[in-house]
Amino acid sequence: MGGKPDGDEAYGKPVKYDPSFRGPIKNRGCTDVICCILFLFFILGYIVLGIVAWVYGDPRQVLYPRNSTGAYCGLGANKDKPYLLYFNIFSCILTTNIITVAEHGLQCPTPQPVLRSLEQELCPGFLLPSTPALGRCFPQPNSTQFEFPGISGNTSINQGISSLLDSLNARDISVKIFEDFAQSWYWILVALGVALILSLLFILLLRLVAGPLVLALILGVLGVLAYGIYHCWKEYQVLRDNGASITQLGFTTNLSVYRSVQETWLAALVVLAVLEGLLLVMLVFLRQRIRIAIALLKEASKAVGEMMSAMFYPLVTFVLLLICIAYWAMIALYLATSGQPQYVLWAPNVSLAGCEKVPINASCDPMAEPMNSSCPGLMCVFQGYSSTGLVQRSLFNLQIYGVLGLFWTLNWVLALGQCVLAGAFASFYWAFHKPQDIPTFPLSAAFLRTLRYHTGSLAFGALILTLVQIARVILEYIDHKLRGAQNPAARCILCCFKCCLWCLEKFIKFLNRNAYIMIAIYGKNFCVSAKNAFMLLMRNIVRVVVLDKVTDLLLLFGKLLVVGGVGVLSFFFFTGRIPGLGKDIESPHLNYYWLPIMTSILGAYVIASGFFSVFGMCVDTLFLCFLEDLERNDGSPDRPYYMSKSLLKILGKKNDAPPGDKRKKREKRP
Repeated sequence: MGGKPDGDEAYGKPVKYDPSFRGPIKNRGCTDVICCILFLFFILGYIVLGIVAWVYGDPRQVLYPRNSTGAYCGLGANKDKPYLLYFNIFSCILTTNIITVAEHGLQCPTPQPVLRSLEQELCPGFLLPSTPALGRCFPQPNSTQFEFPGISGNTSINQGISSLLDSLNARDISVKIFEDFAQSWYWILVALGVALILSLLFILLLRLVAGPLVLALILGVLGVLAYGIYHCWKEYQVLRDNGASITQLGFTTNLSVYRSVQETWLAALVVLAVLEGLLLVMLVFLRQRIRIAIALLKEASKAVGEMMSAMFYPLVTFVLLLICIAYWAMIALYLATSGQPQYVLWAPNVSLAGCEKVPINASCDPMAEPMNSSCPGLMCVFQGYSSTGLVQRSLFNLQIYGVLGLFWTLNWVLALGQCVLAGAFASFYWAFHKPQDIPTFPLSAAFLRTLRYHTGSLAFGALILTLVQIARVILEYIDHKLRGAQNPAARCILCCFKCCLWCLEKFIKFLNRNAYIMIAIYGKNFCVSAKNAFMLLMRNIVRVVVLDKVTDLLLLFGKLLVVGGVGVLSFFFFTGRIPGLGKDIESPHLNYYWLPIMTSILGAYVIASGFFSVFGMCVDTLFLCFLEDLERNDGSPDRPYYMSKSLLKILGKKNDAPPGDKRKKREKRP
């Protein structure tokens, strides 16, 4: 009584044997129904939000410029007039904000500043050589110098608009980039195909080379540390007699000075030596667990080979993620442009005869017939966009709802992919006779099973992760606002909060990933699955750490191999450094040869990440199944192990043959 529980009971009791368990349970029920209903209602509201944004929004406000009457250039009656000409561009440049330009267009402080100073309001006061940018006519930066009112000093046009053109006018560069893509798109696809083949071959060949490759990587790390120790010792020997010491130098903010201090190299030598010693000790005591990790990697390679369709499931995830992001972007764009245009009556000079009774600034319709008024120059001009409607008053809340919908749907799609892959690979492990007992369509069955029974559980886990990510976004926004503040205490506290939330997000991702594996196998709700997965991992924490680090090291090497290989091949090809290819496959002539190279490297990284994410999910699933197998079974005829023969050999275990098989073996002996 009152004693502490032993190591096994502290993290729950081992899983008991269940004679009816044969892999992912087929007779299961819906889990986390309340969260499923909440998620479906949220998605319904998200759809309603999109309809409201589509009804009240007008993205033409961002895509097309408007003239002083609010009419769009390049549309309708102005279809042949795509560019907007400003009467006095300098009154606009002095207060330009690039974000405001993107959202509301380039606007002047007054509706028509030049017209107020001219008798004829139909023409600008001056004309300058201009060039189109974003549908607007901007003066060319190399024009002659002029004197203009409102601009102090003899300021050149180049000084007045160069920064604006640098931000907006990318037409020439865009054309060159488009030309380069048009010339090299075929070869970029070839490079991406090479990345796909390399990623697939690397995973499939792990069943043959996983052991030697892990050994080579470990020896490589040991060799790098050994060279670092040697280099630090040589530098310390040189500086021990002729170099300065830390007592002579003191403290300085110039960190490069410490390279000539003997204590720097001595400290680095001690750190590297300690790391080298720790790594050697770990290799000695953890060699058995490293062998288990290598065997699991080989088994994962076999599982991928039996389910090749799983390697291309990331394409489904990518399409769903693209749909979620595109839907949110359209909602955000339409909501940002949901104001209705407002038009008012305006006259150049209200003090003239005939303008006394005209209701200046009263609302009007620009499409209506011109008013019969004696007021000279009376016009119906565009004033702005209303912000008094129901949608406009709730615009901030609607945008917050959209951002929450973006994060929740993205995390749900990722959770769906993890649970589907876990269900497919679990069916591989729990097939006693491989590949005969593997289901015919394991991936499709896992996909339908997950959508039918576990939408609520996936939504629950995704919601927890979404709330943490939203909190991180809020902290990043606060940090951005306080970046100019000179309060180190507040900055330190904020940095600690950001670090804690980052760690919490990583832990929740890890917990969710293993919870989805347990959901795919047993069909229980999210909380129970997360608890069981956590307890199972904590009962085997050393194996978890070893497998995780060995897998990370191997997948990092695989990514470097694929991305580096494609990058080097693309560099030599697009720079024309591969002779003797012939006219049919010679490198194209490009304006920026680095553009297809960087595109190929980025695409290769995305492809390798997609393939290796599937492999990583396979390793994690098989690992949890392996731990469950050790706790459930004992190798007897009634409770045989499901693991491979290589794992049984490493663990020193075996499956006892049934009595009938033993009798047959005796009869066959001479």
